[in-house]
Amino acid sequence: MDWFSAPQYWLGRLLLERGIAAIYLVAFLSAALQFRALLGTHGMLPIPRFLARRSFRQAPSIFHWHYSDRFFAAVCWAGALLATAIVAGGTDLVPLWATMLAWLAMWVGYLSIVNVGQQWYAFGWESLLLEAGFLAVFLGNAETAPSVLVLWLFRWLLFRVEFGAGLIKLRGDSCWRDLSCLDYHHETQPMPGPLSWFFHHLPKPLHRVEVAGNHVAQLVVPFGLFAPQPIAAAAAAIIIVTQLWLVASGNFAWLNWLTIVLAGGVLVWPTAAQAPPAPPVWFVVVVVAVTALIVVLSYWPVRNLVSSGQRMNASFNPYRLVNTYGAFGSVGRSRYEVVIEGTDATELTETAVWREYGFKGKPGDPRRLPRQWAPYHLRLDWLMWFAAISPSYAEGWLEPFLLRLLHNDPPTLRLLARNPFPQQPPRYVRAQLYRYRYTTPSELRRDRAWWHRTPIGPYVRPVTLRGEAHPPAASA
Repeated sequence: MDWFSAPQYWLGRLLLERGIAAIYLVAFLSAALQFRALLGTHGMLPIPRFLARRSFRQAPSIFHWHYSDRFFAAVCWAGALLATAIVAGGTDLVPLWATMLAWLAMWVGYLSIVNVGQQWYAFGWESLLLEAGFLAVFLGNAETAPSVLVLWLFRWLLFRVEFGAGLIKLRGDSCWRDLSCLDYHHETQPMPGPLSWFFHHLPKPLHRVEVAGNHVAQLVVPFGLFAPQPIAAAAAAIIIVTQLWLVASGNFAWLNWLTIVLAGGVLVWPTAAQAPPAPPVWFVVVVVAVTALIVVLSYWPVRNLVSSGQRMNASFNPYRLVNTYGAFGSVGRSRYEVVIEGTDATELTETAVWREYGFKGKPGDPRRLPRQWAPYHLRLDWLMWFAAISPSYAEGWLEPFLLRLLHNDPPTLRLLARNPFPQQPPRYVRAQLYRYRYTTPSELRRDRAWWHRTPIGPYVRPVTLRGEAHPPAASA
């Protein structure tokens, strides 16, 4: 079985298993703590309503057989429990088949959540976690050595993540080609972090170096993953450094952290280890079959990569296997934010006092330093960023969100950092559109504010329980 087993890579397998399980833990916790307001029976985009319009074939999910908020929560907490057990090393204490079932259960559970998650789960890192989680089913445990085939499949996944991201940039916005994208990106990215202001104010020549380095890291370095050691480890190390740079400069949920885990599995050098017994024949057969499946399904991502009309973050099958990745093919030059306000005035006049709701992650109060949230994913905050780009991104969920604020709905308020109406709900709520920019260093010292904002106009006109929300106004 020398062609199949790689016992010297046991440490790389350990890092992959623990790392992917840790990301699963974050993902299941994020789902458990946010779903009631977003997707629950009385949520903004209720799962039962979605299931009535989709077949199992279109969106495979165990919730087609049964859905209740309690059952959804049970799936989330069961997934979190399994992930915790794997992080703690529990799968090395059970038979190989039990380890595989544990990984498979997490994959089925999270696939079921993503496939009914609608806009809240329309992000590339969901597919990345599912693809990595599916491969983890076949990593084995202490009973057997890591499979060479599975380790190569992980490298193939990491290659597509990096190379796809590099190609979409090179083919997309001209600022990636003239090396000027980072003049804007740190300011206009979906959810800035506590250091993003400082990254934005780095000298422009350094921004050019950042972009050029990114192109090398994503378009050249990934080919080194398929070279012998130590070249593959050097390529993985470069990828890890660039990903840590992204972690420091913004909040991209678990995208960067999972990429670091995948690269870590390559970075770990072969280590002398006592070879475990030969793997069971059934395990070899299953791994070979899965490898063949991945090879066949890779046709569509490869065709996408070589296409001039490359799609980013696309899945080619409802099971999210062998996807294509890439983000920021275009970079905004200006930042817009939708600010939600309420008033308890009985009549709307010019003297009505409007008070602002505070979000946990997205910019709001100009004096508030952005927080570090990644790898945790604030789904409402991310959709608010998209809504500011175009009202089309707000269709279906923004009006229900505003109406729940008029009820002081507890699950909805738990998604926010500040409710300006703790005693009783407001009579009216509205959404205003602002343009945001980072303050200069002198403005920061003078005003103690990280942002400067300029009102653009109404986004959603005042809404009350006596009427319906007006459609969103045109975006800037």
